[in-house]
Amino acid sequence: MQRLVTTSEASEILGISLQGIHYRIKRNQLKSEKKDGKLFVYIDEQTIKNSLNETKQNNQEAIFERVIQSKDEQIEILKKSIKWMKNQHFMEIKRLEKNQKRVIEVFNSEIKLLQSAFNEMRAIYKPQIENQKNEKKNEFITLQDFFIILKRASKSDLEIKNTILNAVKNGDKRFIYNKNSKKLLILNDSFEDLI
Repeated sequence: MQRLVTTSEASEILGISLQGIHYRIKRNQLKSEKKDGKLFVYIDEQTIKNSLNETKQNNQEAIFERVIQSKDEQIEILKKSIKWMKNQHFMEIKRLEKNQKRVIEVFNSEIKLLQSAFNEMRAIYKPQIENQKNEKKNEFITLQDFFIILKRASKSDLEIKNTILNAVKNGDKRFIYNKNSKKLLILNDSFEDLI
């Protein structure tokens, strides 16, 4: 069975130029007919189907080729991006290593400065600290020493105990009593008011 198509459709179906269609019409290789001043060509249904299938196949191949080409372009772009990122990563590592060396150098110089400052401070303040320690040792007296001082003033043991109790009760700052540890500290002072 044959179908009537325009010369341009016939050109597409058969895959030849319009001139080729007109040449075949002149040689009676293609049947043609004029309707309303237009030239139409008869083509077999099977040829049309084959042409459509071929066109579909060509379209699919073209689409496939375009997809492959697109993927190839994407792969190339990704390769360039990875190369650029590797380069950036390498440069960043170098920058960080350089900065790390600078920071370490600064810290080392600061440590040296602090060590020398500490040594100077220790040389200046060590004698003062030692004097304060010695003074603190003499800041408090023992209970025995307190007893000895008051015994020299002819006080009895009972009077000395009562003196201590009254001094703690009255809040005498020379007598510091810790209730938790039950210890008594006595500041080294003149005790003339107690004698």
